[in-house]
Amino acid sequence: MTSSTLEPPATAGVPGISPVLAEVVRSGFVEGHHRGSLVILAADGSVELALGDVTAPVYPRSANKPMQAAAVLRAGLELSGERLALAAASHSGEPFHLELARTMLTEFGLPEDALQTPPDLPLDPVEAEAYLAAGHGRDRVTMNCSGKHAAMIAACAVNGWDTGSYLAPDHPLQRLALQVVEETSGERVAHVGTDGCGAPLMAISLTGLARAFRTFVLAEPGTPERRVADAMRAHPEYVAGTRRADTWLMRELPGALSKMGAEAVQAVALPDGRALAFKIDDGALRATGPVLGRALTLLGVDVPAVERMSSVPLLGGAGRVGAVRAAF
Repeated sequence: MTSSTLEPPATAGVPGISPVLAEVVRSGFVEGHHRGSLVILAADGSVELALGDVTAPVYPRSANKPMQAAAVLRAGLELSGERLALAAASHSGEPFHLELARTMLTEFGLPEDALQTPPDLPLDPVEAEAYLAAGHGRDRVTMNCSGKHAAMIAACAVNGWDTGSYLAPDHPLQRLALQVVEETSGERVAHVGTDGCGAPLMAISLTGLARAFRTFVLAEPGTPERRVADAMRAHPEYVAGTRRADTWLMRELPGALSKMGAEAVQAVALPDGRALAFKIDDGALRATGPVLGRALTLLGVDVPAVERMSSVPLLGGAGRVGAVRAAF
């Protein structure tokens, strides 16, 4: 891949205006656009392509989870395999996700009500319908971040830290998470807010986010960062779910590390050190697949998952009449 293959769109350099990354086409008519910013890093870590402002801080949302999982390892919690993958997950709420989250709590002698996740339904719509049909309601363990929270509480327990305040930004565990974010991204956290699950949320740039994922895949074996990356790549169904793009990509492209975040954030690193990160300004998740598919195509990735995610159908009546597609 050379830089000449990565041509920015005409709006890429207009100050204050994010370029159009995806367009909504219905019956041959463009009825809408999704603007955003995207960065692609070359194997040496240099910026290969920048669309929009890739240096301004954004909330990576759940794309920060690999860093949070590395923090619990740095805190001395012993996790591996599926358990470590679930600690970095935005799981779909499938039965195997919920079973393992409950098992992790039991293994560390923790009750389910120790979780401070907001009660929720499974993230996957199919699983949510099945869960409701079975007579269940919203629950803390069902919330997609329950694996991360179980690991955080367990890390507090093994260190003798207060488990009731584990989500406070000044808690020792959360200070450690901030340290991991800054070290792996190569930049200072610009702002600390509160994520949807209640955990502290650290803002960095898209370039910093891509750099962090690159750091994880290139880390020395046995380090917390590499252990997290290896667990996620070995057990991607625990990171996401059976019907999720992160799972497809990590299954079909050995060595790739992929994690989505709410508000249409996505980060991916390839085993050779190339990486990407993007955010759709309006938070439309329907745009993430097409944008990710196009970015991976620019990186020369050719696996079935790319085609599966690259076009989101638009329906009219009972049939497909258009699609959300990449526009760069």
